[in-house]
Amino acid sequence: MDGAALDPAVVEEQVDGRHWRVVDRVLHARFATDGFTTGSRLVEAVGEAADAARHHPDIDLRARTVHVRLVSRDVGRLTERDVALADEITRIADDLGLETDGVVPQWITIGIDAMDANRLRPFWKAVLAYEDDPDDENDLVDPARSGPTVWFQQMDEPRPQRNRIHLDVYVPVDHAERRVAAALQAGGTLVTDRYAPSWWVLADAEGNEVCVCTSQISE
Repeated sequence: MDGAALDPAVVEEQVDGRHWRVVDRVLHARFATDGFTTGSRLVEAVGEAADAARHHPDIDLRARTVHVRLVSRDVGRLTERDVALADEITRIADDLGLETDGVVPQWITIGIDAMDANRLRPFWKAVLAYEDDPDDENDLVDPARSGPTVWFQQMDEPRPQRNRIHLDVYVPVDHAERRVAAALQAGGTLVTDRYAPSWWVLADAEGNEVCVCTSQISE
């Protein structure tokens, strides 16, 4: 069934690796263009293909880059519909002679440790002008879908000696170890790799934490 959720690893195998990567269960492609006119031409062609498929991506058009994101919102996961539209977008990009811009796609979320998330969530929702995520009651999302997602981690006891807000940086699975190594080389420390390759927990020199995450599920 084209509406059934697919494992991210399966999707990675099915799409054209020149363009498409799975980051936090979303397909990303970044195309380099020689200017806004070429980018607009790509967006128009992708729009026509999406209308025909009745399945629409998010598209970010910049002066020399077009960033496309695909996910089946009705199931909150990747499906055969995403794979099929990714294949069609690849064909369009090839016809236009466009290649990737070489930038590794990523997505960042902000995790807040909480003893009582229901008490904290209204404050963060108000101060950020965010809204409830229709796909996950634990999350707050930017109405424009451009800012990072905020989520709340249930704690059993307070962490008075630690920063209670951390970032999650989602990257393609084959870039994760390189990202971890670069952070360690830059002065970070490894808190734990127990959950790798799903995520590594790192800290800076003063103990502020960040997780480098992938879409791969740990065994």
